Amino acid sequence: MTPTVLLEKSQAQGRTDVALIEQTIGDFFAAMAARQPEREALVSRHQGLRYSYAELHQATRQLASALLGLGLNKGDRIGIWSHNNAEWVLMQLATAQVGLVLVNINPAYRTSEVEYALNKVGCKAVVSMPSFKTSDYLGMLRELAPEIAGVEPGRLQAARLPELRHVVWIDVAGEGGEQAGMQRFSDLMATGRADDERIDTMAARLRNTDPINIQFTSGTTGFPKGATLTHRNILNNGFFIGECMRLTPEDRLCIPVPLYHCFGMVLGNLACFTHGSCIVYPNDGFDPLLVLETVEAERCTGLHGVPTMFIAELDHPRFAQFDLSTLRTGIMAGSPCPIEVMKRVVSDMHLSEITIAYGMTETSPVSCQSDADTPLEKRVATVGKVQPHLEVKIVDPATGETVAPGISGELCTRGYSVMHGYWGDEEKTREAIDAEAWMHTGDLATMDAEGYVNIVGRIKDMVIRGGENIYPREIEEFLYGHPQVQDVQVVGVPDQRYGEELCAWIIAKPGQDLTEEAVRDFCKGRIAHYKVPRYIRFVQAFPMTVTGKIQKFKIRDEMIAMLDLRPARTA
Repeated sequence: MTPTVLLEKSQAQGRTDVALIEQTIGDFFAAMAARQPEREALVSRHQGLRYSYAELHQATRQLASALLGLGLNKGDRIGIWSHNNAEWVLMQLATAQVGLVLVNINPAYRTSEVEYALNKVGCKAVVSMPSFKTSDYLGMLRELAPEIAGVEPGRLQAARLPELRHVVWIDVAGEGGEQAGMQRFSDLMATGRADDERIDTMAARLRNTDPINIQFTSGTTGFPKGATLTHRNILNNGFFIGECMRLTPEDRLCIPVPLYHCFGMVLGNLACFTHGSCIVYPNDGFDPLLVLETVEAERCTGLHGVPTMFIAELDHPRFAQFDLSTLRTGIMAGSPCPIEVMKRVVSDMHLSEITIAYGMTETSPVSCQSDADTPLEKRVATVGKVQPHLEVKIVDPATGETVAPGISGELCTRGYSVMHGYWGDEEKTREAIDAEAWMHTGDLATMDAEGYVNIVGRIKDMVIRGGENIYPREIEEFLYGHPQVQDVQVVGVPDQRYGEELCAWIIAKPGQDLTEEAVRDFCKGRIAHYKVPRYIRFVQAFPMTVTGKIQKFKIRDEMIAMLDLRPARTA
C-alpha cells in the first residue's frame, strides 16, 4: 500500500495516469455506439421509451439533420426549456454532433428570466415543453412574442426576442393540437435523415475546444451570466465522475435530478455515456415514489440526488416495500450532506459506494469528489479529493497566498474543466479566472494534510436552497421593482429541509401599508418559485457599520434568534 504523502500547503494536484479524452462529444458517442450497438442506452419510464446505443445514435443523427434543416449553423445557440425526457438528451447529443450551442433554460424561469436568457446569448431557436404543472411555457413564449401567431413556423421576427426564429414544442402525452407559428418536435424529427452527409461534413470541422453548452449562473450583480462550456470541459468531467463511481456497461443509473443543471447532464448523462452505461429517467420531475418504483423495476445500480431527494425517498411511507438491493453507487451533491442521512443511504438503500461531489457550473462542474475507497467518515465530513488532471488550492482571500492545511480560505481550481468564459462578458470572466488560469470559486474551504477538502462557507452571500443556487442581489433588485418598496436586503437562514431559505427585510416607502401577501403576489409568476422569500419582515432600518455598510450577518443572526431556527446537521 502506497504511504500517504502529507501536504505542507493547501494545494493538491489530481492524478494524470489516465489520459484526457480529446474527441468531440459526437465522435466519442459514435464510437461508443459502434462498440456496443445493442446495449441499452436510455430508458425514459414516464414516456415508455427505450433506446439501444445504436437506436439513440441514429435518432441523434436524424435530429442533427433536422436542426441543420432549420438553417442553423455551427456556433448558433438553441435553447432547451424542459424537464427530463428523451427529447432533452437527444438535443444534448444532436447539438454537440454538429456544433450547435445548447443553452440550458431553468424550467422554473418565468417571462422576465427567459426573455433575458434568450436575448443574452442570442438564441435562434428554442425547444420547449408545452407546460408543466402551473408553468405554461408556450404561453410565456407567446406573451414575449405575440407575433408568432401570425407567421409560418421558422419565420418569427419578434420585437422582444429579435434573434429568435424557431419555436419547437415537445410532444407529451395528453397535450396535442396545433400551436400557431410553432413546430411539433416529432414533425421536426421527421424532416431529418440519419444518413445526411451534412452531419459528417459539419462534424469534421469541429474542435473539442469549441463552446457547446451555456448554463446560466447568477453573480453578485444579480444578473445571470452564461457560463460557456466546451466538449473538452464536460466530456472529460463526465468521464472522471464515472470513474469515481466505477461505472461499467453493466450499470444502470437512475437520474431524478434535473437535466438543465450540470448534475443531470454531466454527472448523469455524460458519466453514463463515457462508460457505456444505461441512463434511466424515472419521471419528468422529482417524485420519490416513482424513483423507488423505477430503481426496483429497472434493477438500477446507481442513484443520484441532492440530500432532500434522498430524505424524501427514505421517509416515504412505502419505502420498505421496494427491493433496492441492486443499488451500489451514485452521487449526493448540491448542498451539504447531513451525516445521519448519509448513514441511512448506505445502510437502508444499499448505496455502499455512494460518493460526494463538489463543484460549480463554471468548472464543468466537479472539482473534488470522494470515491468508493474513501472512508465513510471522510465521505460525510469532506467533499473528497481533487479530480484527475485538475489542481485545487486554498488561498487567503486578502493576500492570495496559499494557506497551511487546516486553515480556511478561498477554494481555487485550475485545469481542463475551467469554463471557456462567460458568454459576451470578458470583464466578468477576468474577475472569475485570474492571469494564472485559476478559477476563484468564492467558496471558503479547508484542506487537510491528506488532501481532503471541506467546504466551510461562502465568501459571497450565495444561498443554496435544496441544491438551487440563489444570489440575494438578484432577488433584491427584483423586489426593488415593487412600487411600495423603498429598500430591501435578502439573506439566507438555516432550514432543516432545504438547507437554507430566503429571508427578506423590507423598508416600505413612507405612508405605504405593504403586506407579506402583497410581496408574494408581486413575485408570483414573475420569478422562479424557489426565489420567493419564505420569511418577510418589515423594518425601519438595517444594521450598518459606521461607514454605512449593511451588516447582513446581523440580519441573519437576528432572524435565527427570533424564529428559533436551527441549522441542518451537515458534514
